[in-house]
Amino acid sequence: MCGIVGGISSSGTVLAHLVEGLRVLEYRGYDSCGVAVAEGGSVTVRRKVGRLAELERVLADGALGQARAGIGHTRWATHGKPSDENAHPHSDGSGKLALVHNGIIENYLELRRELIAEGRKFHSETDTEVLTLLVGREYDLGKSLGDAVRAALARVRGYYAIAVISTGASPALVGARHGPPLVAAQTSDGAWLASDVLALMPHTRDVIYIEDGEVVELSPGKVAITNLAGEPVTRVPLRIEWDAEAASKGGFAHHMLKEIFEQPDVLARTAFDRIASVHGDVAFEGAGWDDALLKRIKRVQVIACGTALHAGMIARYMIEGLARVPVDFDFASEFRYREPCLAPDTLALAITQSGETADTLAALRLARELGAYPASICNAIGSTVVRESEATILTHAGPEIGVASTKAFTAQVVAAFLLAVRLARARGMIDEARGRELLDDLRRLRPRMEGLLSDNTVHRVRAIAERHLKAKGFFFLGRGLNFPIALEGALKLKEISYVHAEGYAAGEMKHGPIALIEPGMPVVVISSTGRVTDKVRSNIEQVKARGGHVIVIGSDADSRSLGDESIEVPEASEWLSPVLNVIPLQLFAYHHALMRGCDIDKPRNLAKSVTVE
Repeated sequence: MCGIVGGISSSGTVLAHLVEGLRVLEYRGYDSCGVAVAEGGSVTVRRKVGRLAELERVLADGALGQARAGIGHTRWATHGKPSDENAHPHSDGSGKLALVHNGIIENYLELRRELIAEGRKFHSETDTEVLTLLVGREYDLGKSLGDAVRAALARVRGYYAIAVISTGASPALVGARHGPPLVAAQTSDGAWLASDVLALMPHTRDVIYIEDGEVVELSPGKVAITNLAGEPVTRVPLRIEWDAEAASKGGFAHHMLKEIFEQPDVLARTAFDRIASVHGDVAFEGAGWDDALLKRIKRVQVIACGTALHAGMIARYMIEGLARVPVDFDFASEFRYREPCLAPDTLALAITQSGETADTLAALRLARELGAYPASICNAIGSTVVRESEATILTHAGPEIGVASTKAFTAQVVAAFLLAVRLARARGMIDEARGRELLDDLRRLRPRMEGLLSDNTVHRVRAIAERHLKAKGFFFLGRGLNFPIALEGALKLKEISYVHAEGYAAGEMKHGPIALIEPGMPVVVISSTGRVTDKVRSNIEQVKARGGHVIVIGSDADSRSLGDESIEVPEASEWLSPVLNVIPLQLFAYHHALMRGCDIDKPRNLAKSVTVE
């Protein structure tokens, strides 16, 4: 969701850096963008609806090119339609102050009425303009920008990450956070902030994550943090190991395609250093995964959203099947509102790529309040979910730029498998020999993934996608561990192709959805060798009897022979078959979207990290 960048420098202009920072954040999804710079005693705002290229055309006159302080924003509409007027940054009308904002101000109507009664003018439909005018009101009283921001935020209810710039004796840049992420960094002659570390990497890899309820004041070469009461906060910078090349396309046409092909390497980074083959066990870095703790766990509560929830559903099969611990899973967005009752000794497992997903973070906090042990599977080392977890499995997937998650999902499933083995060994449900067998299966998965990403597979998938380009809808069916893969395959197609697709547990098809099957309708069935293979074959026969066009993905040759079309997947352990089966589905969604002319890395209406409810 929305992106923030900001910078202040003593020795160079910042506009080009702001624009490049916004370009890095384009992957998050947006519908308008803008910048504001402090120069010559005033703050100048430029903003446009549409893509960054539209803003660059407005900036091409070079009028703002000498400014040494500024902020920028990519907006994903919440309050007010996408338009030039609703785009950020917003000004307080004085020409001395501008603000950008991610999140939602929940009491904005009440505050708007108050400000209108004072005679202040509004020029947009956004909740952000309310916050801008509040800060401006305090700044007009002669307060420093930091004090004005703290005073304004005392009136606000909601979620926010903000950056504010002002003029005065010298430009000032201030940020604050409650909910959505905000990161700051300093260099010898500058200071920078952003909503994502990727935008800071051209400047430094040593970053400071701003916590909820904190305000950060930036000046050249300095970052100062306080709480909302103005009391100083000390925090050591965190080193980020990702590099710029990891975030680039690397010769691929799209980030999503690159990330699909990175999955064998991601598997290795997530798993191999943690495999203790001699003991048939898993050794996670950090505290919280020791035998004594895991023996006390009586239940696991998975909380996640979207693709991460599908990984959590697979985790349920793995943990129950190997460690014999009951597992529940919930949409994080629903968990808080059903008044959950958690059993004693529950491990609450939040799964999230960014570590900043608002619903997941709130659900984890509630689970902790209810007495659960908070843990997470996450890709972002300094994220809020990681900081608020007692134990974390970092997936080490590297930056995922494509909005439709691919490699992060694979890493989450692999991390869940490692957790299931660790739980099973700690609780004595599997012995050393069985642990070695399971982990050896995992080691053997990498070359099979690489083989699956061969030109032959890609060409076959592309051909199938082309043949069904005009289909009005798709069914995806799976059973057992591969039921969530059916859900994930449908989600990927919906996300980037804008085609109606539904995933179902194959056995549930006859309880209603089978009424929708008509001659020629494409039905994608995931079928690998395992305990439910015979059942899946029966479901294929049921679809074919009604004229459905069956596309089989999987390792089971008999199932493939029943299909009208098929993609062979290498044989693997049933526990790990989802990791292989998802790859052709990712490729299918990609090529289907490509042939439909869709914006693959930035699909409409979607955001990479959903930091509001």
